[in-house]
Amino acid sequence: MSKKYQIGWLPGDGVGVEVLEAAKLVLDKLDFNAEYVHGDIGWEFWCKEGDALPQRTIDLLNRVDAAMFGAITSKPMKQAEQELVTELRGKSLIYRSPIVRMRQLFDLYVCLRPCKGYPGNPLNFKENIDLVVFRENTEDLYAGVEFSPVPDELRETLTKLSKPFGAFKDLNGADYAVSCKVNTRKGSARIVRAAFEFAAKHGRKKVTVVHKANVVRAADGLFLEMAKEVAKDYPNIIFDEANVDAIMMWLLKNPFNYDVLVAPNLYGDIVSDLCAQLVGGLGFGCSGNIGDKLGVFEPTHGSAPKYSGMYKVNPIATILSAKQMLEWLGEIELANKVEAATAAVIKEGKVRTYDMGGSNTTLEMGKAIAEKLA
Repeated sequence: MSKKYQIGWLPGDGVGVEVLEAAKLVLDKLDFNAEYVHGDIGWEFWCKEGDALPQRTIDLLNRVDAAMFGAITSKPMKQAEQELVTELRGKSLIYRSPIVRMRQLFDLYVCLRPCKGYPGNPLNFKENIDLVVFRENTEDLYAGVEFSPVPDELRETLTKLSKPFGAFKDLNGADYAVSCKVNTRKGSARIVRAAFEFAAKHGRKKVTVVHKANVVRAADGLFLEMAKEVAKDYPNIIFDEANVDAIMMWLLKNPFNYDVLVAPNLYGDIVSDLCAQLVGGLGFGCSGNIGDKLGVFEPTHGSAPKYSGMYKVNPIATILSAKQMLEWLGEIELANKVEAATAAVIKEGKVRTYDMGGSNTTLEMGKAIAEKLA
């Protein structure tokens, strides 16, 4: 008997519940020895408790081997919801994405997003696209260092230290906002190294570093500097670099010129969505948030509130995220079975959700893939 895994099960909001249900059909058909432990996360718990990532869920994540995450809703609060949270906590709170907070709490610094075009998918931009995006997951513009209104002491400091800030120094602090882009040497180096290690392990030929160092000279300049240093340790892998704006064009022009891409947090988010569209859209966009001790796996799409309860959304992104989880746990044979079954259903074309031009439900797709497992 193989090890019994403890898997955190975080459905979240909206269709997150439904796509995880479909993924469970697939996992249950495998010989995967696991106990699934429910965790509370998302908008519902923010409205009820003022905390979208309750401490009990943090405690759960501290003891599981890995976790599957559905999706969460992030939206402006209605006045009644804000008043309820204020009553519960005694103060007005600013909503912060629980997945961003989770990534930082558990140092899930690698966001791994494979984007593979499976034969027979009518949504493929071109056949046989096979790209992998490494997105830094804890720093950059997602660091959460933001000010609105801008406090006087920060305005005074910026006025002293930054000549370009002079254009804003006479504004009232409530008239503008500041978001800090924070890239560290450690954070930049380790995400680039993760990309090169992946390339070396999987026989990939090239790593492309995405940046905007020609304009964002300090933060992106540091990221690029560290990338060049790390690349020296991998002389057999081609090192390439591209500005984030240019690569959006080049990926559309010829995606086969690229292999593994690595980028700071925001650029990685943008590039990975484009790459997902090249292979069918967010219904195929799987993702792993990976640290040294924990991996949390999720589809890259949101909670799609307008489809909630309809069992309409394509669960393949979530099922492929479960495949990533199995790989991370070292269950390579099971992961390969999930991918093969998914590819077979796509190629056969008999079961298709609405985005693929069909009318099958979320669970029908999950059941079809489960039935293909050898």
